[in-house]
Amino acid sequence: MPPPPPNNTTNADSITTFVAPAPPVADDQLQSILASARPFLRGELESVDENLPRPLAVLRSVGAGECWHKHGSFLDHLLHTYRILKLWGAPDAVCLCGLFHSAYSNAYVNLAIFDPSTGRDVVRAHVGDDAESLIHLFCVVPRHSLIHDDLLFKYRDEAELREHLSQSEISLREAEKGEFDAGEAWRKKLNSILPREGVKVKHIKTGEEIWLSRRVLAVFSLMTPADFSDQLYGFQDAMLREEEIIEKEMGIRVSDDATTEMEVELVVPPMLERCTKVVGTKEQMEARELYWEAIAGKGSGSELKQAEELLVRSVEKNGVVGEPRVVLAQVYLSGGRFEEAEREAAIGLRLILEWGSAWISGCLGKVGLLGPGFC
Repeated sequence: MPPPPPNNTTNADSITTFVAPAPPVADDQLQSILASARPFLRGELESVDENLPRPLAVLRSVGAGECWHKHGSFLDHLLHTYRILKLWGAPDAVCLCGLFHSAYSNAYVNLAIFDPSTGRDVVRAHVGDDAESLIHLFCVVPRHSLIHDDLLFKYRDEAELREHLSQSEISLREAEKGEFDAGEAWRKKLNSILPREGVKVKHIKTGEEIWLSRRVLAVFSLMTPADFSDQLYGFQDAMLREEEIIEKEMGIRVSDDATTEMEVELVVPPMLERCTKVVGTKEQMEARELYWEAIAGKGSGSELKQAEELLVRSVEKNGVVGEPRVVLAQVYLSGGRFEEAEREAAIGLRLILEWGSAWISGCLGKVGLLGPGFC
């Protein structure tokens, strides 16, 4: 994906200046991602995978649709996680892991719809060996400490993260020429966090040691934002340390090592400009507040003009999410600025489909708050 041109600045005396640019959307690019998303929008799941209706029927038969989960049923969340991973181009085993990712309960929820001591053969029969192995692992590792404390939170310095991302891209280009430097700062830090041989973690229920390869950890790192982006709400966000409670209560006991190695294709999801863009916490919060202020207006007269200014600023703060651009397109459309509306709508739609989930949980589809001027 080509880098975006430099951001334009907003004229304080006029609201007709163009919003911060994003990479241009080629029609074939948008049509390709739309083609992937359309079967989900239409409920034509057999078009996604001819075998998908069967595991969904199994999940329904064991009551997944009868369990409450965040903003819908547990079945809804499982299917949404599958959808996100599918839109990201993940291999079938990873997507099916997303579909069954809490089937044996896990470090966050005690919602087992299959007994891991008796039901693994049932799951394996419907998803295959590789997917079932991933599903079981995903349900027994201490996910929060593993993914957040031991990996993601090692990069709290946003400046360092940006620098290391840039250095790694340069290294990749050099490696394609046959040049490789094992002493680079970004590589040394990554190796210190995640050694080549992988890591050992404790089974959340038995205390058994489990060895996880880098590849499996990469898969879990991919699944985590897919899982979280579909579901998190404020009152739930504080309830993310269940595995620590379990470990303290049971007292970890160590048995023979369990080792895990499997060949799973790795993919880089398309959002955040293929995971090369860092948006700071401050910018994310400011963009969210600007967006919310814009959609809380009446959507007519002077408030329509104010909404445009707010949305332009929101996009300048966080240009990697689609909802502000889609609403901005509606503002432009209301003002007869059709070319600008078409461009922002196309970019916004592409970004939403790249994420596969709502930017602000529960806000997707609430553009109607702006009033009739935005419909």
